[in-house]
This record gives sequence, C-alpha cells and structure tokens, in this order.
Amino acid sequence: MAELRPHAARRRFQHERRRAACLFIAPLLILWGLCLIAPILETAYYSLTQWDGLEATWNGLGNYRTLLHSADFGSVILNNFLLLLSVPFAVAVPFCVALLISAEPPGWRWARALVFLPATLSWVVTGIVWLRFFSADGILNHLLTAAGLGFLRMDLLGDVHTAIIPIALTFVWSQVGPNTLIFLIGLGSIDTHVLEAATIDGAGLLRAVRHIILPLMTRFIVFVTIITLIAAFTALFSLIFVMTGGGPGFSTTTMEFYIYRLAFSQTDFGMGATVGIVLLIVIALVSLPLMAFYRRAAAAT
Repeated sequence: MAELRPHAARRRFQHERRRAACLFIAPLLILWGLCLIAPILETAYYSLTQWDGLEATWNGLGNYRTLLHSADFGSVILNNFLLLLSVPFAVAVPFCVALLISAEPPGWRWARALVFLPATLSWVVTGIVWLRFFSADGILNHLLTAAGLGFLRMDLLGDVHTAIIPIALTFVWSQVGPNTLIFLIGLGSIDTHVLEAATIDGAGLLRAVRHIILPLMTRFIVFVTIITLIAAFTALFSLIFVMTGGGPGFSTTTMEFYIYRLAFSQTDFGMGATVGIVLLIVIALVSLPLMAFYRRAAAAT
C-alpha cells in the first residue's frame, strides 16, 4: 500500500493541474465562443431564411439552390479563383526580395525599410494610389504616351476582361512588405555555418537555395502561402470598393464583396449570410490541407 501512495498522489496532482488549466482557459473559451462560434452559428441559421434585416422567414436550402443556379455567383467564384493565380507571385516575389536583402548588399537597411513601407498603408490608401495609376487618365497611360507607346493606352479598370488584373497586381504589391518580413525572419533562423560549409564545398547560390535554403524555409513558405490565400479571399473588400466598386458588372466582385452587395445594397441579408457560409467552407477547404502540411513541415524542421 505504501508503494501505491506516491502513485496516487501523483495522479491527484496531475488531476489538480488539469483542473487548474481548465479554469484558466475557461474565460478564453467562453469569449471565443461568444465572438466566433456564436456568430457563425447565427449566420448559418440566417442562411436558411429569407431575411431583410427585420423579419426572417424559413427558407431551408432555397438560398443555396438559388446560388447554384446564379450566373452572377458563378462570375464571383471565377473572380476569386483568378485572384488565387496571383498568390504564387505574392509568395515568390517577397521570397526573392528577402534573399537579396539577407545578402546585405550596400544600402540593404534602406531597402528593407522601403520594402516594408507599403505594409503600413491602409487598403483604402493603397486603392486610391493604384486607382490613380491604372485609371484611363492615370499615370500608366501617361507614361505610355510619353514613351511613344500611346497606341497601348487602355482603360484596364473599365474593361470587364481586364479589370481583375489591376486588382491582382495591387494585391501582390501589398503583400510584398509583410511577406518579405516573415521570410527575413526565417532566413535569419538558418545556421550561417551550414551556408558557409556549402560555399566551401563549391555550391553556388542557386544550388544553395535549392538544396539548403528552400528545405529549411518550407514551414515559412507554407505559412506565408496560408495567410496570403486567406487574404485573397477575405481582405480585398476595401481595395475593390475604392478601385472598381465590384465592377464593371461583376468582373471584380469577390465573394466577400458579393456579401456586401447582397446584404447592404439589395437588403437581402439571408442570401448574404448564405454566401458568407459558402465563403467559410471554401476557405476551410483551401487552407486546412495547407495547415496540415505546415504542421508536418514544422515537425520535420
């Protein structure tokens, strides 16, 4: 019996520790539930109703069936996935910039500050700046005229076939600063002795990047890809509102902007809630596999 007492005391101590941990975590879980889970559940309920903001009438899956047969929603989905094509550039360009800065060329501190400076601007300011650049009477067309290339002038933002391109380019530009900073942190965590040994063995820059830096930076690359993907789906409302207003037509309307159009322009809050739930599902389907890959990459390094 004497031998069992230490074991029983240890089990009781562990039980008390778990109980104390639950007590400390409980306020956070309650706040998390009230601020995140409850709104999601409420949105899911209203997505099954016809709701004008005042009165909700049960509609079942009617809103979802309407979305499936909506040509406008098909255009919205296409716009979102066209913006996804810019994500590799929003990851690769900052990675290359981080490699250049990490080599510490002359003036690298100033370059680092200039690269990160756009990240301090709000989406509204960014949208106004690039609206002046891409508009029909904007800086880009004036530069083309001054260079004798006036025949290339075009209204990129006013054409349904090209309006999404300035949005994508602006999005990539906006991600260079924060993503470069994350990559610089990752590059700073690499043991310099490993790179020095590779240099002594005759490995050039490209070989060192391919065989040493990229494997060691996998978790940072995956992390940046995840946050950039989420930003492409959920962070462009202000930018689109300022630059195009979602037009012309639906050519630059993304799912998050479509929610605004449905709920606040057409006062169809039930359908807006439906699009919100669809957006949540799409983000989960896109990001969860990447998050699982990130955990494996983090464990491997």
